Amino acid sequence: MSVLQVISAKLSDMTEGERQIGKFILDHPEQVLKLSSAGLAQAIQRSQSSVIKFSQKLGFAGYHELKIAISQANARQWATPEGVIHGNIELGDNYLSVLQKLMGSKLQSMQQTATANNEDDINNAVHIINKAKRIHLAGVGASSLVARDFTYKLQKLGRIAFHDADSHIQVANASTLSEDDVLIVLSHSGKSTEIFHVVKTARKAGAKIIAITGLHDNPLSKAVDINLFTVADEDKARSSSITARDAQLMMTDLLFLLLVQGQEDANDFIHNSELAVSSMKSP
Repeated sequence: MSVLQVISAKLSDMTEGERQIGKFILDHPEQVLKLSSAGLAQAIQRSQSSVIKFSQKLGFAGYHELKIAISQANARQWATPEGVIHGNIELGDNYLSVLQKLMGSKLQSMQQTATANNEDDINNAVHIINKAKRIHLAGVGASSLVARDFTYKLQKLGRIAFHDADSHIQVANASTLSEDDVLIVLSHSGKSTEIFHVVKTARKAGAKIIAITGLHDNPLSKAVDINLFTVADEDKARSSSITARDAQLMMTDLLFLLLVQGQEDANDFIHNSELAVSSMKSP
């Protein structure tokens, strides 16, 4: 998981002093690598102990370990394709600027989502889904659209997967789950009241729970078995959860492809599905 993405996602929850340290690291990651803890403290006019405590709050033994993680995060940065712009979409932007900024926002969201997750968590999620007798997917709003898309993909593999856009029905379905089943919940904010009712019901039924949620601190991430994170900056797109949806779709598509790789008869199921649908199309 990229420490730069963790810092960025947690900025709004930090104290003023922590936020000042975090912003400096995000704005000058290469410079930070050349600074000691005392040097960084001096650069931002904070105490050396505050820099060390900041590092420890992120889960590192000290500042040295934080610098190693920053170095690794820099090495994992993806190159930006030509013609892509990172920036907020403004009302006065022309067509080409809107297009380039939209592409930049989508690409950045998917790239950051990729670096925000570790392979072990993703593989564990795939293992749980593989073992599940039934797969219940839940989400509201734009997340519901992604949940429905993933449901269709799982059904193409012959899995018993179900989703309903109505949150009341989602709760009712969750009550029928067992310890052999899995609930996959999608909520970028992690604060949806409806989703918490679904999770609470599924937990009571004994089902495993996988969340696809934002990297920022949120209640949902603390209430499930496995967290898969999405990163999105909605200020750059300004409407309809565009980048959050892209991040969720990338994560569910990744899970689908990994499931296909591990299922020997996956191609047969997909072929039969396409064949059945093709018979309904005009010659």
